[in-house]
Amino acid sequence: MRTPANPAAALLRGVGVYLLVALTLAFFALPMLWLASAPFDKHPGITVSLPDFTLANFERLWNNPNAVNSLASSLILAAGSAVLVVGLSALAAYALSRVHIRGRDGLLYALLLLSSIVTGTAAMVPIFLLAAELDLVDSYLGVVLVLTGGLLPAAIFILKDFMDTTPRSYEESARVFGASSLRVMKDIVVPVVRPGLATVGVWTVAQVWGNFLIPFLLLRSPDKSPAAVVMYTFYTEGGQPDLALISTFSLLYSLPVVLMFLFVSRRYGFRFHGGIKA
Repeated sequence: MRTPANPAAALLRGVGVYLLVALTLAFFALPMLWLASAPFDKHPGITVSLPDFTLANFERLWNNPNAVNSLASSLILAAGSAVLVVGLSALAAYALSRVHIRGRDGLLYALLLLSSIVTGTAAMVPIFLLAAELDLVDSYLGVVLVLTGGLLPAAIFILKDFMDTTPRSYEESARVFGASSLRVMKDIVVPVVRPGLATVGVWTVAQVWGNFLIPFLLLRSPDKSPAAVVMYTFYTEGGQPDLALISTFSLLYSLPVVLMFLFVSRRYGFRFHGGIKA
């Protein structure tokens, strides 16, 4: 015969669960609240409090010569890398999906594994030497090429699954009417795998937008430094972090990625766990 549950123990267990959930939510919510309030506070600190409202922090940031340029630099790097990664990975994934070669899946897993193991930190010296040899130091093109090369294996791996699910009967029908491979790719495959292309595009922009090491290593001119690098320079004359500039810049720095995610989510139906609506 089953023993009835102890009401006191059940109550304590429920209180413990709710307390754990509340602490977890507070852990993630407090940084967001600080980011939303500190830029509008006359004297921002490291704690969350009601702001002594002012817009002077935005005026200081606007007058900083490197801040606005750095956002433009981040935009150039993110857009250039996204175009190359989406275009090249789509072509490679389509070819790997349609052409059967021995060891194809093993090659894909090897590329993905190597791209995860050989990080930018580990390959920092050879990357810099290669860029110097090709005269790509202090150029946007050099950073875009290095970032694109690092992101391509994972992008190909993601897109190949989308290519595999594209019905081949569509392509066969187009070929009957004389469509070339590029025409099939442009008019048949790309419209079907648009959610996958959007996934890779958003993922690429997010990766490049927050990348610090490669631009810090290859871009020598301060006016070319992206936002992730310029934020590192926001210190007072006494060597303390300038929380007014850091919080204001962080808010503006995060807005483009959030807006892009919301736009793509509305357009293609992303879920917050990263999947695609059926």
